[in-house]
Amino acid sequence: MVLPPWTPTLIGSIAAVCTTGAFVPQLIRVWRLKSAKEISLTTFAAFSLGTLTWLMYGFLIRSVPVILANGVTLVLALMILSLKLTYDRGSPRSVPKSA
Repeated sequence: MVLPPWTPTLIGSIAAVCTTGAFVPQLIRVWRLKSAKEISLTTFAAFSLGTLTWLMYGFLIRSVPVILANGVTLVLALMILSLKLTYDRGSPRSVPKSA
């Protein structure tokens, strides 16, 4: 079976929409709750760096699906990261109760 030449681009585009879109509900949740305490700062920082390098890779190979997906994902991840830093800074630290 021979697939049309546009098949990889279509598959990549579908994957990009699904994986990028997965961050939208998280961003909305953090925004509405004004809390990101359940989000790992280390994980999102590493994820953002990884997404940035995927974006650079996309430019190097000139792949529109890779560029678009990682560009949008990076913006969403950085927004969540920014909200985490903002909300964590404003929330009081929990102090353990003494026995």
